[in-house]
Amino acid sequence: MSANLAFVFPGQGSQALGMLAEQGAQHALIIETFAEASAALGYDLWALTQQGPEALLNQTDKTQPAILAASIALWRLWLAQTAVRPAFVAGHSLGEYSALVATGSLGFADALKLVERRGQLMQQAVPAGQGGMAAILGLDDAQVLAACAEAAQGEVVSAVNFNAPGQVVIAGGAAAVERAIAACKAHGAKRAMALPVSVPSHCELMRPAAEQFAQAVADINWQAPQIPLVQNVSAAVVQDLESLKRDLLAQLYNPVRWVESMVCLADRGVTDLVECGPGRVLSGLNKRCVKGVNTHNLDTPDAFAAARAALV
Repeated sequence: MSANLAFVFPGQGSQALGMLAEQGAQHALIIETFAEASAALGYDLWALTQQGPEALLNQTDKTQPAILAASIALWRLWLAQTAVRPAFVAGHSLGEYSALVATGSLGFADALKLVERRGQLMQQAVPAGQGGMAAILGLDDAQVLAACAEAAQGEVVSAVNFNAPGQVVIAGGAAAVERAIAACKAHGAKRAMALPVSVPSHCELMRPAAEQFAQAVADINWQAPQIPLVQNVSAAVVQDLESLKRDLLAQLYNPVRWVESMVCLADRGVTDLVECGPGRVLSGLNKRCVKGVNTHNLDTPDAFAAARAALV
């Protein structure tokens, strides 16, 4: 185990048509992992990620299993090709489920069904068009919180992803989010733009989804994590199972404290962060969360080789 290494797993928004195509062409393990996922879900997940339709891949209940499968495929490839193991894991929102599979806390098939259900319940909680999310760039956290408080007017809008210094995502009812975008611009935001998502994640509107999701979480056979996990809700290492499950439910309607999570890792001596999943969203954020941290990716053969050369 490498004491200064953490693996971080991406969340929604990292999906793209053709993701992991090069890795899949070179490594049977990638295709085998997706085949296992397809068997659990009852449809061809690899075909969906490679050929689309893109609108279907971007549906929350399809996006979540797709990103989880891609992340675990790369995790398995890393385990198969190196002896290096991280000292910690963390995941951004949905990525927390990928991290839980990596720690041995959650079985792969169970996790796939769980995140599919999570996506369905999130979509049902707020019908399409009634909620929204927006990215706010160039304001500090306090200014974003103040803008949301001004804009709420009795409706829900709140800061939900503290992704990097000066980059906060807000979510809530569609009209309240529009008002908050205007308020953030008035406060001097460099950019305040609506995000193309169908569900307002991590805000109070998701509490009914969490209440319904509780049974699905309770029905799973959980194991204690074998690698310490930094959770979104607490931005701290959580190892006892009851706290872990409670935080996983609370995560649906509480903010993702990503900056604090990365600071927590840095405080524990982590200097290298490997983004284990499709895309490179987290690597861009992580460099801004903690100065001097090294970021690595695994989503292409070249990136994987570079990470291995740096860390093995």
